[in-house]
Amino acid sequence: MKKTIILLAVLSAGLAACLTEPVMLPTIHIEPPSPSAAASLTLDDRIAVGDAWAYLRQGRTEKAMTIFVRLGPRNAFAVAGQAYIALMRNDLAGAEELFDRALEIQSDLTSAYLGLGQLYQKSGQDVQAYRTFLEALKRDPDNEFARRESEAIAEGKTAEAMAEARAAESAGQTEKGKEAYLRALEYSPKLLDAHRALARISIKQKDFPSALFHLQTAAANGPEDTGLWREYADALFEAGQWSRSLDAYQQIVALDPQNKSVKDRVDQIKNRLGVADLPDQFGSIADAENVTKEDVAALIGVRFREALADVNPKPPIIVDITTSWAQRYIHKVAALGILEVFSNHTFQPKKTMNRGELAEAIVRLIEVLKKNGFPLVPQIPIERVRISDVPEEHFYFVSIAQAVAYRVMDLAPDRTFKPDLPVSGREAVKIFDFLAGLIK
Repeated sequence: MKKTIILLAVLSAGLAACLTEPVMLPTIHIEPPSPSAAASLTLDDRIAVGDAWAYLRQGRTEKAMTIFVRLGPRNAFAVAGQAYIALMRNDLAGAEELFDRALEIQSDLTSAYLGLGQLYQKSGQDVQAYRTFLEALKRDPDNEFARRESEAIAEGKTAEAMAEARAAESAGQTEKGKEAYLRALEYSPKLLDAHRALARISIKQKDFPSALFHLQTAAANGPEDTGLWREYADALFEAGQWSRSLDAYQQIVALDPQNKSVKDRVDQIKNRLGVADLPDQFGSIADAENVTKEDVAALIGVRFREALADVNPKPPIIVDITTSWAQRYIHKVAALGILEVFSNHTFQPKKTMNRGELAEAIVRLIEVLKKNGFPLVPQIPIERVRISDVPEEHFYFVSIAQAVAYRVMDLAPDRTFKPDLPVSGREAVKIFDFLAGLIK
């Protein structure tokens, strides 16, 4: 009899608990804070947060709320937990305020971003939801929920934008179509159809820089598409960027060796540039890990052949370039003072160039081009250039500041230049192509 009474008492207590705390099973995704996110809490608070979020995921919101209140209003995990409770109760305004407050306390709280993203989905703010899920992925790149939701939104928004763009183009509304294609790229940056469409529009508008940007991006993501490479090469050719178009046409030849029209175009450009007889070393510069002085001399000689054609100063005596493949270009740039000949009459053609030395060569080249009638001007005042790792007393400071002011060479996001860093072939080709484009 005594055992029966005890059992009934336990059952009554359990029933009372169920009656006083109805379970609200979550219909939303709830991820507990990661151990690393909660690492700064005391052991007791970590345990309390773990218990509260376990209750939350079970739908036992009153028990969870009791712990959240005890943890206090400056505990980001408690505030985010209360936001989830508000979201479960469909109090969107209250939930948004609490999620924002949690992120003010702890800006890297992935759980808060996931909740906020779902809130925006509930309120029909898909764009804001997408951006919020991306913020979650920045903090937790492996978060499967954020990835899945952001990709689903991106897919839908891309399809919507592409349909709008095509309809606008069909109706002759070019600018509206252009805006829609750009919106599609916000969600799908590598979408070939959007890049090709924007390139086509830009070519019609004679906006070759934009056309080349979109075709270059598309070609990088469709390396085996000869039709795409042909569009890119033709656009470069039409824009007068002979050297870059030559590289693009040669890529087509590598993919389609039997394409006679492209091979004829390659020969035409080589003859125009005067590089038909260049050895294989010139074509290998772009793939070089570090460029040498002879590489840079050749790049300048070829890229600026027409611009420097009428400048023929007396070449200096150089004793160590008889076996260099770039000998004729070295004579030219050395005579112009663009690259240095040492006091012992050596050029040191195999010497690797660093970024500081290249900046000096670029500024000297710019001065020669300006004297030859090309109106090159700095894009930003030199006195406003701030470089964190090159003091004013540095040997190459003036040249580096000028190269940056002309925007021919760039600073890193932390405003460093890294003057002693060797220059890769790809970087050198890009720099001289950019400068050549400024004088077209």
